Parts: sequence; C-alpha cells; structure tokens
Amino acid sequence: MSRTDLPWLVALDIDGTTMHEDGTISDGVLEQVQRLAAAGHEVMLATGRSAATTLPVLDRLEITPRFVVCSNGAITLHRDPDAPTGYRREWVETFDPTDVLLSIRSHLTGARYAVEDEHGFYRYTEAFPDATIGLDSEHVDFDDLLRQDATRVVVISPGHDMEDFLQVVDRMGLSRVSYAIGWTAWLDIAPDGVNKATAMERVRAEVGIPRSRVMAVGDGRNDIELLEWASVHGRGVAMGQAPQEVLTAAGEITGAVQDDGLAVILGSL
Repeated sequence: MSRTDLPWLVALDIDGTTMHEDGTISDGVLEQVQRLAAAGHEVMLATGRSAATTLPVLDRLEITPRFVVCSNGAITLHRDPDAPTGYRREWVETFDPTDVLLSIRSHLTGARYAVEDEHGFYRYTEAFPDATIGLDSEHVDFDDLLRQDATRVVVISPGHDMEDFLQVVDRMGLSRVSYAIGWTAWLDIAPDGVNKATAMERVRAEVGIPRSRVMAVGDGRNDIELLEWASVHGRGVAMGQAPQEVLTAAGEITGAVQDDGLAVILGSL
C-alpha cells in the first residue's frame, strides 16, 4: 500500500465543532463523517466531555471508532463489544485535586466545582450544564471533593466576565496540572502533562497511522495543544469562530460552526 492509500486519523471536537450550540448536528457533517468512515478512515471524537456524554454522540454520527478520547485526554476508551456501552476504559490518568481546588477557591468566590473520578462518576457542588457531567453524578459539599483521585476538575464562575476570569486564572499560577479555559468563565483541569494531544498521540501510535495522515478539528482553548500537534506534520484545523489563540495554534482555518465549517474541511479529504 502506498502512503497516499493510507487512511487518515481524524480527531473531532464535539461542542462548537461537530455539534451546534443548540445540540444539533447538520446533515452536511453527518454525511461527511459517514463518508470518511465508510472509506476506511479512522474518524473519532476527542472532547472535554465525560465518556457518558460522549458515547451518545457516536450513536448520532453512526460511527464506531476504535478509540474515543474523553475528559480532555484523561480517559481514552477502546471499542469492546463485550462492554455494556460497547467501549471500555483503555487508558486513565488521575491526580490528587486537593491543592488545586483549595487554591482556586481562595481566588474565586461563588465558583461551582465538579470532579470526575476514574470510573466517570462526577461529584459537584452546584448544578452544571447537562452535557458536562451526565447522569452518573451526585451533589456534595466542597470538602467531599478533596482527597479523591480525579481525572478531571471543572470550575465555572458565573460572576466573572471572560477578561476578568483570564486575569484571575493567570494570578493563580496553577502548577502540576494541565488546564484549559473555555468560552465563558470555565476552567477545565487535567493531570499534569495530559491533554487531547497526548491522548491522540498514543491513539495514533496504537492504530499505526503516520503523523502526516492526521487531521484534528476544534474550536476551544482546550484544543490548542491538539491543533498544534496535528499541524506539525498533518492538518490542525480551527473552526472559524474560535478565539484568536486557537486560530493561531492551527495550521488551517475553516468556516464557523454555523456555516458548516466541519463539513467543508472534511470534504477536502
């Protein structure tokens, strides 16, 4: 098989990339995703969402990739027909969230917290958007979040505008963790050195697809490392509505999600 006959490994963010803000997926995106999968390309999801809120998106796309990256790279699922959901946890990265939670609380008053454990179970202090934590969760006091190994910590601060929030996060000087800032006052924290790119590199090596045949598409600050990684030898593509730092990290820019930018760029493969 020549190098031009090799399949592509295509990693897609969900919210703001594959899916619109209202939760819809366009017919154009569905058509292109299914076309590429039928042609033998490895089309998969790489998302900040939990596994529980990611797998239903696979069903909507009608694809069954070998791997799925969830929780910003802290959890990677592997297809397994014997598992109840059709996928098992293949690689899981955890950390002790105690220090970072206490540090954040000292800087952010009125913030809401959620912590995901290695089993995908969430403990949260106040209500979160449904797509974030799924149904396998419970409401707890802040102290109950401490001293339990976590794959992911999510913090939202409704009282901050974006510029103010960025300044607060900068003052925190977070260390020994990886973190990304969302569209709103939203902080996503993973184990140190773990992000979508590190998980995707492990997946890429496992499936044996060269770096030159990798495409990643995303729109959020948690996609920056992923787009930089894909752009080195392959194609890192930012959605048109992405923040400037995300556009800068990408090697290519497609249309905004409302303009079906994902369908357009997938159509080029």
